[in-house]
Amino acid sequence: MNLKINSRHVEVTPSMRTHLETGLAKIRKHFDHVLDASAFLIVDNAKEKDLRQTAEITIHLKGKELFAQAHNADLYHAMDAVVDKLERQVVKHKEKIQDHHHEKHFE
Repeated sequence: MNLKINSRHVEVTPSMRTHLETGLAKIRKHFDHVLDASAFLIVDNAKEKDLRQTAEITIHLKGKELFAQAHNADLYHAMDAVVDKLERQVVKHKEKIQDHHHEKHFE
């Protein structure tokens, strides 16, 4: 999977990249049809400290695109939160794909 990281007002360090790759590896455990992912890390001057650090990730699947965004006072916690949100979305998408057994009730 290709991971492209963009940032605004923050320099992406190798540890940030490793942290994101580790989180996305959890998603690949559930569903390995991920084509590529793009992350956007933002540091703003929001008045509320909890909203200053933002992490956004878009995952491109075959025929589908999943997006999640999270805010936190710490950028690493924001990255963890966005990975957790995407993990739930991927599991739900996988269940929809694999649900081929529609029960029909005949009376």
